[in-house]
Amino acid sequence: MQLAGTKGVHWPGCFGKIFNMLYAPSYFTSRHRKRVVQPIAMQRWPTSSAEETRTFGRHLGQLANSGDFVACCGTLGAGKTTFIQGFAQGLAVGAEAYVRSPTFTLVHQYNGIIPLYHFDFYRLSYLSEIQDIGFTEYLNAGGVVIVEWADKFPEILPIRRLDVAIQVASTGIRYIQCTAYDISYVRYLHLTH
Repeated sequence: MQLAGTKGVHWPGCFGKIFNMLYAPSYFTSRHRKRVVQPIAMQRWPTSSAEETRTFGRHLGQLANSGDFVACCGTLGAGKTTFIQGFAQGLAVGAEAYVRSPTFTLVHQYNGIIPLYHFDFYRLSYLSEIQDIGFTEYLNAGGVVIVEWADKFPEILPIRRLDVAIQVASTGIRYIQCTAYDISYVRYLHLTH
């Protein structure tokens, strides 16, 4: 067994297995090492307009439970905010609460059947900025946490979550890929679109 940063050093036998179990990246959760988290299941759907993306988000929002975490990623203009607008509709967030990206305020709270805490990591450069806004407190606040540009800080994402990746094809069709990282999130993948 060879560990990163230990060129030429090998840990033989059972000590190597124990050391790997305790300190390998898949077990070691220090913020300085990346966790290896395996997806449980994934599904991909096409949408051909902003309204279809919003409708898809609404269907997913109707499946949400208190305590859920949704990590959104995609290029600028891919449709993350449009998807989240639909997700908020699925949680019965009223039309008077126009859902927009919290790029400058970093977090917006919307009241629906379940509170929705909408974060945007786009303008953030340091993990400490996320901690300064009380991100971890929102994780236990009894609502749904949804984050745009979540892929900028993968080390702070909960292990149990739903990832939503939006890709724009050259034809203009968007592909929304949902990946469940816990069995409790598989319910999102049974959506028929």
